[in-house]
Amino acid sequence: MQLVDSHCHLDDQQFDTDREAVIERARRAGLKWMLSIGTGEGPPDLEWAVRLADQYPFIWATVGVHPNDAPKADENTFRRLTELLSHPKVRAIGEIGLDYHWGVPKDAQTQVFIRQLEIAAEAKMPIVIHTRDAWEDTMELLRTKWAPTGLPCVMHCFTGTAEQANECVELGFYVAFGGVTTFPKAEEIREAAKVVPHSRLLLETDSPYLAPIPHRGKRNEPAFVAHTAEAIARVRGIDTEELAAQTTLNFERLFTIDTTSYTEGSQL
Repeated sequence: MQLVDSHCHLDDQQFDTDREAVIERARRAGLKWMLSIGTGEGPPDLEWAVRLADQYPFIWATVGVHPNDAPKADENTFRRLTELLSHPKVRAIGEIGLDYHWGVPKDAQTQVFIRQLEIAAEAKMPIVIHTRDAWEDTMELLRTKWAPTGLPCVMHCFTGTAEQANECVELGFYVAFGGVTTFPKAEEIREAAKVVPHSRLLLETDSPYLAPIPHRGKRNEPAFVAHTAEAIARVRGIDTEELAAQTTLNFERLFTIDTTSYTEGSQL
């Protein structure tokens, strides 16, 4: 069985003491690919995920400014972001969006979000969206400024309703589910995972955060994506192997991964 973690923060300090072991455990757990999210600690360094992806043939990278880091962004940030999109391991801009939870000025977030949407559209790159306590504003910007491009969009760590999931699907977006889907009180999220078309479904961990059952409360890592796969396969009434195969295919199609040179177990 081959799985994919479409969203992990392998740069996080929680992995500093055993990052290589975490990556090796993921491979042993059946992960074919991992997408390392490149927001890190924010500007000026946008390249942490790129540096990591360069070390492993099965790790890909994003670059972007997280909404919580919006006040750090300037013209040099956007210039460097644009340059990094030509790197062969970079597959998307993300995670970007709006987050009203921590009190970061909304105007700054909106300006940085729109600027990154414009850069992604110009480069014809997919985007990975973060939204927290800002659903309506996020969707309005995506509906008016992104959906018309016809380019891919991933709604990362989806924790909304089935109705909201359908809203995303109607706009042509992908919906990614993480460890929260396994929580006992997450019936609403599991219902959303049930209604998303198989061609628009992705799996992720958002590690080191939001570890699934049976690891809840501990550090999350890419290998644990298997638990989320099992939970979603159960509510969809299919085998985990079938779900894994479909979500892997979705990832490869979405991020235009060339599998012709891929060899199982390959290392640099």
